[in-house]
Amino acid sequence: MLVIRKDQMETFQKVALQRFEDEMVVHSQNFSPELCSVIGDAQLRFAVRFAMTRAKSYGFTNRGSIRLFIEMMFLFGSSFDTDPQYPWAARILADSSEQMQRAKRLYEKIIDYQDKVSGPNAVNTIEALWNLSFLPTQPFNYNTNNFVSGMLQEMTSIFPQKAAYLGNEALQALIHSGVTVAQQARFPSARAYTLIIALMYAFGHGCSHDPLYPWIANTLLDEKIVDPAARAERLEKKALTWLNHVLANLSGKAQS
Repeated sequence: MLVIRKDQMETFQKVALQRFEDEMVVHSQNFSPELCSVIGDAQLRFAVRFAMTRAKSYGFTNRGSIRLFIEMMFLFGSSFDTDPQYPWAARILADSSEQMQRAKRLYEKIIDYQDKVSGPNAVNTIEALWNLSFLPTQPFNYNTNNFVSGMLQEMTSIFPQKAAYLGNEALQALIHSGVTVAQQARFPSARAYTLIIALMYAFGHGCSHDPLYPWIANTLLDEKIVDPAARAERLEKKALTWLNHVLANLSGKAQS
């Protein structure tokens, strides 16, 4: 009788896990080619592993549910499960129902979001990225006294469909989260606070430590930059470089 030793079983499991990880890397490259081309293969694999670990913590062990979790990471940011912009994700993931039932509910919410916010072929999202790229050139007309109301107007201007979908309560929660990150970075001005919040609005509230956007964390944690104002300026330049690269890829894809 054939007997499979424990060490052999562990080897089989490791090989199967590695093959699935490889499949998810390829799937991610097909799902979000622009972003994957920017971050590179090594960082992409790290992000996929991160998502697979997060998915497992919610009891997602089936291939389909893990794949959906990874797709949501690309759509909403790696910390979408705790993001005040997407409270429905946290509620569904924390539910006690079977994983495929939860995955189905998540999928339905994604479809609803894409229909009402992203638009056909993500046209609204792409326009929002363009609007975000123009933000540094716009006049800055608010200060600490009217910061929240000013940010609400800014967020509505950048991505009106998303602002309407989320509502003021979620937007204000995101603003307060962004203020906390900006204060931790000792950013000196309301304009610098706006940058952090705009990045969270576009890439998720956890963008400051998101493996999909390593340039944000690298800039915030760069010990060579000692002046907070210089750090904020560097982050703005990095953001514009990233946006221009992605938008250039999208423009080239549209023309081909």
